[in-house]
Amino acid sequence: MRSPTDEELMERFRDGAQDAFEDLFARHAGRVQGFLARMVRDGALAEDLLQATFLSVIRSRGRYEPGTRFTPWLMTIAANAARDALRHQRHVDAYASTEDATPPTGLAPDASDPSLRRHLLDALHQLHPDHREAVVLSKVEGWSFDEIGALRGISAGAARLRAHRGYEKLRELLGGLEVAR
Repeated sequence: MRSPTDEELMERFRDGAQDAFEDLFARHAGRVQGFLARMVRDGALAEDLLQATFLSVIRSRGRYEPGTRFTPWLMTIAANAARDALRHQRHVDAYASTEDATPPTGLAPDASDPSLRRHLLDALHQLHPDHREAVVLSKVEGWSFDEIGALRGISAGAARLRAHRGYEKLRELLGGLEVAR
């Protein structure tokens, strides 16, 4: 017997089947948390946002339209949660005294070097949230620009442009390091 699709599980959950939600959570929690962690660069916050994302799924189940692809719908909820958290953090940071967050300049060329990894993550975090999202979804998650565009409600070309701007800013921030396209 075949496994039910995400869409079938979501429709069952809409109709009150709690086990369908548990299956959806088990299937997608790891991927969503990884996406959120890359977006907000804070493991504890990503865990909180994961919970908030799935609470939103519970609250929104009545608005889920049959035939809607589940994964993009879920990732939209997660991306919105991450953007809200980042926007909130910018407001908090604006009023808090912070240290200079300049990334380290002496980097070893070895990609397994922890300082290089930290530098890359710092640079990624400095991108505009729309650009960071496009870069993470395209390069890390392997999404096509058509899929990113559908997620954000923009054209594939606009998604490609956001990613391109993110890549260019990464090149600028990383100096002499080569960033893959």
